[in-house]
Amino acid sequence: MEHSVLILGGSGQAGAATATLLRRWYPELPLTIAGRDLGRARRVADELGGATAATIDLRRADLGLQETGGYSAVVATVWDSHLNGLRYTQDRGLPYVSISSGLVDIGPEVVAAGLRAGAAPILLASHWYAGLVVLVVLGLAREFDRLDTIEVGGVLDEQDSGGPAATADMERLLAAASAGHVRRDGVFHWVGGPDAEVEVTSVDGTVLPGQIVPILDVPSLALATGAPNVRFAFAIGESAGRRRGGPASTEVRIDLEGVDRAGAPLRTSHYLYHPEGQRPLTALGVALGVERLLGLRGAPVPPGLHTPEALIDPGYAAERMAEIGAVLTDAHGDR
Repeated sequence: MEHSVLILGGSGQAGAATATLLRRWYPELPLTIAGRDLGRARRVADELGGATAATIDLRRADLGLQETGGYSAVVATVWDSHLNGLRYTQDRGLPYVSISSGLVDIGPEVVAAGLRAGAAPILLASHWYAGLVVLVVLGLAREFDRLDTIEVGGVLDEQDSGGPAATADMERLLAAASAGHVRRDGVFHWVGGPDAEVEVTSVDGTVLPGQIVPILDVPSLALATGAPNVRFAFAIGESAGRRRGGPASTEVRIDLEGVDRAGAPLRTSHYLYHPEGQRPLTALGVALGVERLLGLRGAPVPPGLHTPEALIDPGYAAERMAEIGAVLTDAHGDR
């Protein structure tokens, strides 16, 4: 591939980890690490090898980039606050990946994409782990003939909130909406106060107080599976990894209820776990999206607005998750 993948925020935690995965999968893929601090971007680029560094200014329509031979895609691993990254790709017909908007502030992105629907393929991946949880649930859902209820509970270690940009994103999203978003009896609802308070059970059995949150995983899972009842909750606190004396881990409990292929009631409970925290999984979710948009795997992606579950095969995602050390167990600890 002649042109480079431009990673906005490429010297941050999510951007650098995404670049590392892409380099591992595709050693010849040109990468441009873009950030506000050129020295930091250069250090990441030098560690990767075969990568260049650039400074960006998200307030400018040209992103503050010097004229180059062009890019093959733009990946926004930081909040594209002025939507200049999106506009930049639409003007040039390039694939674009966004992971920082969240359910509560995707409106401008959706409108921008709709106004120029034929301009570029846009992957809206502001889901947990950039869509990996949705893909895991869809893989587990294959055991069911009908899904009635999906309940997801994530544990976010307070020491694993990511870098400054990720922390700012979390604060912005929590400030934008104090209510959670669920699907109940087939209808999407906002819930607040005591109705949004739930318990989240960690992989080691510890029960943490949690909160139902507004997140894109809810509409993605509801509409992809047809389940009439869907919720996603977070608990922020000490993770199972730290309770064992190790580094902060990340974990997600997935409870599914419905009927199996024979029509009998079926209920399953699983954990998705990574001992190194959320960074490897988020990076993998982004890298899978980039790989797909670039046509490195699968059919060409047409212009328009896309979500991870529309583009990425859950079975393939599971293989990639296993490669990076993620573990999927049932609630009893069996692989």
